[in-house]
Amino acid sequence: MSDVRYPFTAIVGMADLRLGLLLNAVSPAVGGVLVRGEKGTAKSTMVRALAGLLPSIATVDGCRFACDPAGPDPQCPDGAHTGAAASERPARLVELPVGVSEDRIVGSLDLERALAEGVKAYEPGLLARAHRGVLYIDEVNLLQDHVVDLLLDAAAMGRSYVEREGVSVRHAARFLLVGTMNPEEGELRPQLLDRFGLTVEIAATREPVERAEVVRRRLSYDADPAAFADRFAADERALADRITAARELLPQVELTDTALRQITAVCAAFEVDGLRADIVMARTAVALAAWAGRTEVLAEDVRKAAQLALPHRRRRNPFDAPGLDEEQLDQVLEEHAEPEPEEPQQEPEEDPDPEGGPEGDGPGGDGPQDGGPDDGGGGGAPEPSGQDGPDGPPAEAADGPAPDDAPAPQPVPLQPPSPARETAPVAAGDPYRTRLFAVDGTGRGAQGRRSPAETDSGHTIRARRPRGRLARLHLSATLRAAAPHQLARGRSSRALVLHKDDFREQVRQGRESNLVLFVVDASGSMAARQRMTAVKGAVLSLLMDAYQRRDKIGMITFRGAGAELALPPTSSVEVGAARLESLPTGGRTPLAAGLLRAHEVLRVERLRDPDRRPLLVVVTDGRATGARDAVAQSHRAAGLLAGQGVASVVLDCESGPVRLGLARTLADRLRATAVTLDELRADGVASLVRDSRGGGHRGEHRPTVSASASASASRKAA
Repeated sequence: MSDVRYPFTAIVGMADLRLGLLLNAVSPAVGGVLVRGEKGTAKSTMVRALAGLLPSIATVDGCRFACDPAGPDPQCPDGAHTGAAASERPARLVELPVGVSEDRIVGSLDLERALAEGVKAYEPGLLARAHRGVLYIDEVNLLQDHVVDLLLDAAAMGRSYVEREGVSVRHAARFLLVGTMNPEEGELRPQLLDRFGLTVEIAATREPVERAEVVRRRLSYDADPAAFADRFAADERALADRITAARELLPQVELTDTALRQITAVCAAFEVDGLRADIVMARTAVALAAWAGRTEVLAEDVRKAAQLALPHRRRRNPFDAPGLDEEQLDQVLEEHAEPEPEEPQQEPEEDPDPEGGPEGDGPGGDGPQDGGPDDGGGGGAPEPSGQDGPDGPPAEAADGPAPDDAPAPQPVPLQPPSPARETAPVAAGDPYRTRLFAVDGTGRGAQGRRSPAETDSGHTIRARRPRGRLARLHLSATLRAAAPHQLARGRSSRALVLHKDDFREQVRQGRESNLVLFVVDASGSMAARQRMTAVKGAVLSLLMDAYQRRDKIGMITFRGAGAELALPPTSSVEVGAARLESLPTGGRTPLAAGLLRAHEVLRVERLRDPDRRPLLVVVTDGRATGARDAVAQSHRAAGLLAGQGVASVVLDCESGPVRLGLARTLADRLRATAVTLDELRADGVASLVRDSRGGGHRGEHRPTVSASASASASRKAA
């Protein structure tokens, strides 16, 4: 791979992304940019190319924390730097890998010096290296929660606090945060999302000419990176000079009261949370004016600032596309624009020809001779009353009495839909936040946000002897294991004498993603319109929860003569939401077929990915029809799944004053947790927990779903 970066000015299209990055280069106080878009759209290429345009920074010689000689950090671990020499260097672009560990981010004890020399020394992490530069996170939405927490602390306070392994260090950590993500792979936590100043949505161009130019330039760069960079060297220098000029002009830009009023009015109109959006919009509008070479913020700057700073802060559901209503934005800007000065009124001139002219009845006017609005039967020929006009039949023909010889219309009787008849799909109800169902035990699956699991980058919970090759050294446990044997081993210096048996490795616990397989009853017993709307809303809410927790999802529907795999296991939850929206209902209830199809799907997925634990969600009222022993068949199928140790949840959709409890019986056979539609909501569960604990608990309720526990015990735990 070549060390020559792809030139920023060589990238074709993507004007909004280009502008968002350049505004942050002009004013780092804007707060960074989040780039959202499909894969293969040069997101990473453009971000890396930005580093070559940033102005150089002055640093204290020998300082590992990039202290500014004009105002060094008084708490810098490398000293106060009084009278220290300084030099200039390019601003750094520091890339944060998705699987990075905590000690790599914030720093840790220098193991080499601790073990060889017996001294305690701090080794800076990536936050220290990114200070006064750019911190770039590719696939930022895949970061683990504990890593996100570290970034939030640093971004909020501008400092990194390190308290670990006997080390207590504080240092400055102010950086330009740039992240890229593919929305199909999951969303960001709202707290981290709000820390990005701007957001940009990008997609590959559909114009063949532009696509051809992209390919042509990329092939030219791959063939000779140095020669390709030379072609754009002059454009790169000109752009870097413009960034420098805009930075110098920035303090002179005036944010007028009118522009500020427009900014706050737009933020209020779009109901963004907090006041950070107002501040970011103001800084962005000022940077836009400086980039344009102006010293005053105009309405066009406010409009563009809103398009960049508000889409990711607008209240929306995870399946809603980010964006702003352009008409609403223009209306708010116009309502709060600076009023134009009133012009002095002039006396109207006397009309020399009051009888004619444009306002009279003469030629060229709109009077009766021209069939105007005052025409009472003049020059215009009336439209025949017996013919339909351009907008349909005349009013008399449409609304008047029918002819005497016309047959009287017969009323159409309203009949309830037959259970055997397929009904049209109904829309899903509004989604809501659901309670969290986590698989019982500790897994080893892919990192996610649902069930407890041993992970490579979670929190360290204990130490153990290495199982095979040492991967993650637990320093303090290793030192404790070696300390009692130092005299017997003849230690003669400050360095420790270590044997192989002394080493301990970290055991880290985080959360894993699961395979959430939905088995949805789409039979005639669920076909009541109001009821199916609530059921679809509940499933959509569970899909939204799986989306946020990075699960794979699959969907099986059963009705009529059998069961269908409507959605094979996938990470694209949007497809699941679309399939749910178009799901028809009607026919018999082959519950056993749905459960057996789920057993087969889980068997195949277990072979493909043995470490990913499944969570089965059965959405039904418990009825089973289609065969003489349909209920018994469904119970045998449930026992088969329970015997395989499949963790399950039964969403009881039975409604009405008289309930048969069939879904609860099915849950007993599955050894599953049974919840009703009302119990699915997280706020309802939280109130139940508070009531049972005397109102003293305010945390998130996280019931586990165990295939080995009885359904009644699971319900009590929930």
